Amino acid sequence: MNVALVKNETGSALSDSFAIARDRLPGTGKVAAAREAAFAAYAQAGLPHRRIEDWKYTDLRALMREVLPLAPAPDAAEFSRAASAAKLHAIEGVRRLVLVDGVFAPKLSELGGLERGLGIRTLREALETGDAALQALLFTPDNANPMVALNSAMMTDGVVIDVADGVVLSQPLQIVHIASGTVPAAMFTRSLLRLGKDAGATLVESYIAADGAKAYQVHDSLIISIGNNSRLDHVRLNEDGRDAFNISSGVVSLGAHAHFNTFGMMSGAGVSRYQATIAFAGEGSRVETNGVNLLNGKQHADTTLFMDHAVPHCDSREIFRAVVDDRAHSVFQGRIIVRPHAQKTDAKMMTRALLLSDDAEADNKPELEIFADDVTCGHGATTGALDESLLFYLRARGLSEKEAQALLIQAFVGEAIESIVNDGLRELAIAAAQRWLEARG
Repeated sequence: MNVALVKNETGSALSDSFAIARDRLPGTGKVAAAREAAFAAYAQAGLPHRRIEDWKYTDLRALMREVLPLAPAPDAAEFSRAASAAKLHAIEGVRRLVLVDGVFAPKLSELGGLERGLGIRTLREALETGDAALQALLFTPDNANPMVALNSAMMTDGVVIDVADGVVLSQPLQIVHIASGTVPAAMFTRSLLRLGKDAGATLVESYIAADGAKAYQVHDSLIISIGNNSRLDHVRLNEDGRDAFNISSGVVSLGAHAHFNTFGMMSGAGVSRYQATIAFAGEGSRVETNGVNLLNGKQHADTTLFMDHAVPHCDSREIFRAVVDDRAHSVFQGRIIVRPHAQKTDAKMMTRALLLSDDAEADNKPELEIFADDVTCGHGATTGALDESLLFYLRARGLSEKEAQALLIQAFVGEAIESIVNDGLRELAIAAAQRWLEARG
């Protein structure tokens, strides 16, 4: 049964809508109670709006207006289109885990021949078992954020990945989110990755639309736990349909001497927001976050990051690039907090926006909150247009205006893309950027 989350005048969903929808949601007992609490938090707040500081530039009451009905399971035709989309976006040498309209699709996923120390199961299985510790971890995200609370209440499926102590995976993992429905609907997914001590892995997240997919909403979250002396490389590519909404959240915790390298590229969806909280729970850890927005038309993309330095001797680097054309709107909010005991913190953040149109808009909001006295911290933000002298130089050597612009744009975003360690995944990101450049008028 499809269920629309009905709104009252404040944008809150009515509790009777959730009461009908929960018949389709996995988990009973404490899981059901946690869902109830999360939905109550969302219903009280409703859709975020500009009067909430963290949502100042992304007013969902104006941009999204309502939460669509829960997506039904795909029929045979939709599943066939999803299979074609999955094949089209397949990456050689990468283990694929596919979600279609918010439900895990084992027939499209690669579950055989798992490497030693790698465990994969569905979120539905995790919520329906009696593993209280795992279920508690799945409900870790803070319900103070209304969209995280809504995701906690309505999550239907996802993947739970465990990498044992001492295991370094040779094959990257890819979680593929595919929208295939022919009627507007919403998908609620949540995944978990637990990386043991002295372990390593590479994770790719992809968001795509099958041919014929109508306006849809993606409500996704990913919880990551990185053990002591472990490393995770993370690549996130959003190529959703242009009439899609994508609201995704990340919650990352690092142990001691851990390393988290993450890259995200946003070129799809009409409206998107990626919000992530990265917490340093052990000394001597390092985080590198790199991101690129490639926007045109009337796209709106928001990246909001919170770096929580709570322990000493940790480093973080944030590099963000936005290329904005036509009437598109890019938002970057980066907040770094250095808590009183986090001495010897080294944290730096830089965001740059390139405006290709007089109507394009970029809002950059870097923040530092420092409560320790022995730290090295800094941030910066710039916004500008393409250098006319460089354009003239390239045009004078036989390049067309579009070719000259493309060359300068590639150089502009190249620093962030080069942070991807895996050669194949770096080429994948470069190819996505080239597709966006070639599609420009």
